[in-house]
Amino acid sequence: MDHEQMDFETQIILGSCHYGAADAGEILATVERIPSGDFEKWYQEWFAIAGRMQGIAEQSASSGNHVSARKAFLRAATYYAASAIFIDGTKDPSRGVPVWTRHLACWELFCSYMNPPAGKVSIPYEGIFIPGYFFCPDNGGGPWATIIFNNGSDGATCGMWTSGVAAALERGYAALVFDGPGQNAMLWQQNIPFRHDWEKVITPVVDFLHQREDVDPNRIALSGISQGGYWILRALAFEHRIAAGIADPGVMDVSVSFYRELPQEMRDLLDAGKEREFNEAMDEGLRYAGDEVRQNIEWRMKPYMTKNFYQQFKMVGQYNVREVIKQIQCPMFIADPDDEQFWPGQSKEVYEALVCPKTIVKFTAVEGSNWHCEPKARGLYDQRMFDWLATVMPS
Repeated sequence: MDHEQMDFETQIILGSCHYGAADAGEILATVERIPSGDFEKWYQEWFAIAGRMQGIAEQSASSGNHVSARKAFLRAATYYAASAIFIDGTKDPSRGVPVWTRHLACWELFCSYMNPPAGKVSIPYEGIFIPGYFFCPDNGGGPWATIIFNNGSDGATCGMWTSGVAAALERGYAALVFDGPGQNAMLWQQNIPFRHDWEKVITPVVDFLHQREDVDPNRIALSGISQGGYWILRALAFEHRIAAGIADPGVMDVSVSFYRELPQEMRDLLDAGKEREFNEAMDEGLRYAGDEVRQNIEWRMKPYMTKNFYQQFKMVGQYNVREVIKQIQCPMFIADPDDEQFWPGQSKEVYEALVCPKTIVKFTAVEGSNWHCEPKARGLYDQRMFDWLATVMPS
């Protein structure tokens, strides 16, 4: 596909085949019907295949074919999530939350048909609850070494299956995934935005795990994918009960991905605190840039819950770990993929700044593991990361 972001999203979905969250034939047949850059058609085609897969899952479930139902519900969740990726660029962006809700329903049915079933959990957090899912590797009762998998800025809840959970269960680890502030359920259902001080999120998650008898409190790891590569670094600088940290990729400063295309005169307005002038200049620039650029910016701004460009750029400037990274104590694994689109060079910057035990692992174009979060090579990534984890925190 000629459209770069559509091509990248297709690679992510193809990579999901490794753990059964998609099927290659379904993917290729679907993208073949989508003209490059046509966001409305992208929504329609992925929504259609998701609905068809949900119907198959429900039929299998009603016939008592639980393995088939589980697998189909997972694929349906993946495809519903895919349909909403470019929703802001379609003729009706209001379809985004209903589609996400369908994705969640299929994901929870997938979890319920697992053996043992994944348990839905509620983690106390500042007077409310963080929703999550706890996966056990078997019916043995533990106590298990456990990995907390921290999602990124816009990844669907179901995406965490292929971003660590499946591989962890295969190796005897328990796994916890959750929707933090600005992510999935906490964004769409509770209207709670991102926060930069992610230790305020991870510490309640660790407290929750410490209260479970089936979790070994001395063997808890924390893994972050995409923007989660920033959040877990920030959290680990303050939360020292974690035995090992994993960042895919390492993210020193989230704001770089926002500031990269900002002209110097716009930076000067931002630095001078000229909010009205900055917003006017952004509006003018986006009129010339076109709907697609505006769609992408608005999609990225959603979890911060602001429509004010000046406030967005000021806010995201807080999302860096340069002042606290040397406080991290646990062993760290840093993934460093070729052709990183969003934070190029930052994995190496993170690695060089860390003073704890550390490992950086290159993922290359030659082996098909390039691009942000190695979308086509999750099996290779898991082999390298989990082999490293076994040396610092055995299952």
